[in-house]
Amino acid sequence: MPHKSRWRTGLTDSLARAAGRLAERRAAAEEREEQFEERLGERGEADERRRERRDDERARERERAREEAPEEAHDDYVPPPPSYAPAVAAPRAPVAAVPWGVRVAAEVAWRFLILAGSLYVLMRVISAIKLVVLAFVAALLITALLQPIVARLKRAGLPRGLATALTFIGGFVVMGLVGWFVVWQVMENTDQLSNQLQAGIGQLKKWLLNSPFHVTDKQINQIAKNLQHAVGTNAETITSAGLQGVTVVLEVFTSLFLAMFSTLFLLYDGRNVWNWVLKLFPRDAREGVAGAGPRAWRTLTLYVRGTVIVAFIDAVCIGVGIYFLGVPMAVPLAVLIFLGAFIPMVGAVVSGALAMIVALVTQGPFTMLMVLVVVLAVQQIEGHVLQPFILGRAVRVHPLGVVLAVAAGSLVAGIGGAVVAVPLVAVTNTVVGYLRQHVRENALRQAVTEGAPPAAQET
Repeated sequence: MPHKSRWRTGLTDSLARAAGRLAERRAAAEEREEQFEERLGERGEADERRRERRDDERARERERAREEAPEEAHDDYVPPPPSYAPAVAAPRAPVAAVPWGVRVAAEVAWRFLILAGSLYVLMRVISAIKLVVLAFVAALLITALLQPIVARLKRAGLPRGLATALTFIGGFVVMGLVGWFVVWQVMENTDQLSNQLQAGIGQLKKWLLNSPFHVTDKQINQIAKNLQHAVGTNAETITSAGLQGVTVVLEVFTSLFLAMFSTLFLLYDGRNVWNWVLKLFPRDAREGVAGAGPRAWRTLTLYVRGTVIVAFIDAVCIGVGIYFLGVPMAVPLAVLIFLGAFIPMVGAVVSGALAMIVALVTQGPFTMLMVLVVVLAVQQIEGHVLQPFILGRAVRVHPLGVVLAVAAGSLVAGIGGAVVAVPLVAVTNTVVGYLRQHVRENALRQAVTEGAPPAAQET
């Protein structure tokens, strides 16, 4: 019996302990559930606070954007994207879509168009006043030829005015005598040339009749009749050409007067004229222009003096050659060759062809071939000996540049433009070369000055 009581007591105690542990576990679970509920409440409140702060920031951003936008744009205002939105790439600029080579070509093209337009306007202005321009350019060329004489007379002790007057009068007297001599020789030999021309036409007619071309006398007479008819039909055109010739003569005399007047002032007061021209340039550019001016003038002086010497040698050599070949009007042809030498290449060809035509008409084909040999020999000596020795490197221009310059000058201003084209190119070449060197030296000097220490800069 006592044994059973102890067993019941032990069982009761075990059940009581199990019930106590179960109650403890239940209490702990309830406590954890309460703590979990508290944490959930705190997190919800934090989320709520974050949402409130985010809404406040968005409202402030919208208000700031509205204040910064112009007043007239408030009605059409579009708010910026929110800060949490994904980043959107900005659209590319249109210029970025054009290839680099195309952009370079376009920039070169529009600059070239501006230069071409400016050059075209300049050429139109020069064409409109070409009488004045050619007269002044002729005055520059004559001044470049006569200025050394004035300088020598001044060094000899003569006053500037007297030296200028003597040089001016002597120079134009010599040029007038040369022109008078050419006209006088042409008038003296006109009858002889006319007779020889008729004889040459008769010889040409006989040669055509006996030639293998089977030309008949009737065909030759028909050609002569057609020529007479053409002259009679175009009589009005020939008359108008004669009237235009009178106008040309008046223009020539006007240009001659302007050239003489300009030459006189350039000889007497050329330095002050140049100083006045310098004042027309911006102050920053005057240093370069002041240095380029004397070099350009030296180039022009060398060109004119060398061309006169070369033309004189050509005229003497060719004139002596055609004189000994028996060609009439040798002296006038020599003077024309002298004048034609002022138009490089083209003038020599034209004057030589004229001498060959006179030789063909008056002396026959053999004499014409001999004149051609003389002209070609003199031209070779000029190109390979005279011009390099007399002109030197100061006015060296490539033959292609000479031909293009003469062609462009003749298109713009006729014979006068062809005469002044080559010296203009030579002077431009000298000026551009000097200005390029001047800019390079200034850049180097500025770089050395900026890189020098303060003590060196002060010294």
